[in-house]
Amino acid sequence: MRLLLDWVHTRLLFPGSRLVRRPIYIRGRLHILFGRGLTTGVGLRIDAFPPAKPGWPTLEIGNNVEINDYVHIGAAQSVRIGHDVLIASKVFITDHDHGYYGCDGEHDRPELLPGKRKLHSMPVVIESRVWIGESVTVLPGAHIGQGSIIGANAVVKGVIPPGSIAVGVPARVIKQFDAELDRWLRVS
Repeated sequence: MRLLLDWVHTRLLFPGSRLVRRPIYIRGRLHILFGRGLTTGVGLRIDAFPPAKPGWPTLEIGNNVEINDYVHIGAAQSVRIGHDVLIASKVFITDHDHGYYGCDGEHDRPELLPGKRKLHSMPVVIESRVWIGESVTVLPGAHIGQGSIIGANAVVKGVIPPGSIAVGVPARVIKQFDAELDRWLRVS
């Protein structure tokens, strides 16, 4: 019965999607572009804030994306997810932090309440045919190349080249696909 209700819910509120399971929490739906064939697990949470460029989506999800249970996506500037992406359960993807703590610019002071610190954001790009494993965190500025695999519990910041397998905290590339040999090779 629940599956039938989820199917009806999908047809009414997410036309073009395959199946969107409930419960689902979406804040800022007007700032999200959903591709066709979306499938979600239960407990999806999306927070999309108004875009910096009016008329542009803050969050863009490509075609045939599968998002499993209890995924949280926070988009304050730009999160782009390509086509045919598989996202496992309990994944957190964000393009922003509360405050700035980087190398250049004005830093936020510790005595300022975290909720009062200015949001600092950097675009996130997840290209097509990426598989993101269980409990992965994707941080502001991350760019995951086409066809890559991110291992469970990894924390991604920076660039993961196309055709890579990356694991760890922070995520580092351990294998790359060699098209001539038609196999994954260890990176030394």
